[in-house]
Amino acid sequence: MRAKARESAFQLIFERLFTESEKPFDEEFFVSLKKEEDISFCKDIVSAFSAHRKELEELVSANLVGYELDRVYKVDLALIYEALSEIKYLSSPVPVVINEVVNLAKIYSTEKSSRFVNGVLSAICKKL
Repeated sequence: MRAKARESAFQLIFERLFTESEKPFDEEFFVSLKKEEDISFCKDIVSAFSAHRKELEELVSANLVGYELDRVYKVDLALIYEALSEIKYLSSPVPVVINEVVNLAKIYSTEKSSRFVNGVLSAICKKL
């Protein structure tokens, strides 16, 4: 099960939205992940985000209807970036990733965020 790895990747991406520098991974962060493959998967997602951040920002910005990128909740943005990093660069199954990220939005963000995140991701994935 990769749900915990996705959640950890989301948390790291959220943190990186507030910093310009790409600091190395703090290995203590991964204590909650039990399997080495989950740690590796989480790192792969965050590395893909870091490597393609500008491209992902442009992709999301181009697909926001009625919003500007800087007005989107950072939690929602981090969830969208996590999903797109995984779908676009790690070739994970789209429905699985979207479902997991929507569930994380229900936990970490506002009442309406799960629908917003789902809508943005669905629009982008239809074009990919």
